[in-house]
Amino acid sequence: MNTGPSPAPRLPAAPEPRTALSPSRTLATAARVLRQLRHDPRSIALMLLVPCLMLFLLRYVFDGSPQTFDAIGASLLGIFPLITMFLITSIATLRERTSGTLERLLAMPLGKADLIAGYALAFGLLAVVQSALATGLSVWFLGLDVVGSAWLLLLVALLDALLGTALGLFVSAFAASEFQAVQFMPAVIFPQLLLCGLFTARDTMQPVLEGISNVLPMSYAVDGMNEVLRHADVTADFVRDVLVVSLCALLVLSLGAATLRRRTA
Repeated sequence: MNTGPSPAPRLPAAPEPRTALSPSRTLATAARVLRQLRHDPRSIALMLLVPCLMLFLLRYVFDGSPQTFDAIGASLLGIFPLITMFLITSIATLRERTSGTLERLLAMPLGKADLIAGYALAFGLLAVVQSALATGLSVWFLGLDVVGSAWLLLLVALLDALLGTALGLFVSAFAASEFQAVQFMPAVIFPQLLLCGLFTARDTMQPVLEGISNVLPMSYAVDGMNEVLRHADVTADFVRDVLVVSLCALLVLSLGAATLRRRTA
C-alpha cells in the first residue's frame, strides 16, 4: 500500500495566446487604440497638423525660389509623415507596455498578430488622414509642381507613414521610458535622413555610404516621390520603390510581433 504523499492537484494551464489572425480581435484592438488617442488631442495635433505646418513653412522659406520647393518638397512630403508616425507610435505603444496594458492583453486568448495588426490598423487610419492633408496642402494650396499624379504622391506618403508606424512599434520594445523612445530617433531616423538622397544624389556619395543608403527604406521613399515629381507615367523604378517600402513595413511589423512579450520590463 502506497503511504507516500498524494500528488498535488494540477492547476489548469493558462490559455495560450492564439496565433491565427482574427478580424474581430484585430478590429477590437484598433478601436481601443483609437478611443485612447481620442483623449490625447496633443498627439492627434502632432500627427495631423505638424507635417502640414512644416510644409507650409518650407514653402515660404523658399518663397523666392519655388523651383527649390518643387525639388525637395515632394521628398519631405514622404519624410515628415514617416518621422511623426514613428514618434507617436513608439511613445503610445511604450505607454501601454509600461502601464501593464500589453501584459494583461497577452494574458488573454489574444494573438500577437491581432495586437500588432490592431495597432497598425489604428495608426494606419490616422496615417491616411495625415497623408491626405499633407498631399492636398502641398499640391493644391502650396503649388507643388509635379509631373505625375497627385494620387501617386498620396500613395507613397501613405506607405511612408505606415513604415514610420511599423518602425515605432518595433523600437518601442527596446525603450524603458518615453525619453528613451525619443532617443531612438537619432539612431533610427537621422542616418536614413542623411543618406536618403535629400541633400545630395546617392550615387555621388562615398561608395560605402552609397551601399548603406541602398538598403535603407527611406532612400526608396524619397526615390518614389522623385519618380512622381519627374515622370507622368508609372515607371518601373516607381513600382520597385513602392514594393521595397511596402515590404520593409511588413518585415518590421513582423519583427514587432516577435518582440511582444508577456512581462513588461
